[in-house]
Amino acid sequence: MIKAISLALIVGGVVLLYFGGQSFHSFANDMSRVFTGAPTNKTIMLIAGGVAATVAGLIGLTLSSGKR
Repeated sequence: MIKAISLALIVGGVVLLYFGGQSFHSFANDMSRVFTGAPTNKTIMLIAGGVAATVAGLIGLTLSSGKR
């Protein structure tokens, strides 16, 4: 059960990272970086959420495989 949740977190994290990357290269994000010097909040949240979910999934996967 833990392996399935960990794999789902990894897949979800990769999907969030993909959409974060797409958002990072969008026109709205370019305009935000021109005027504020920082990417949009949506981009930051997608990338941070993707990293957090992927790391949590990897940690869960390594910990569950060690309990055999």
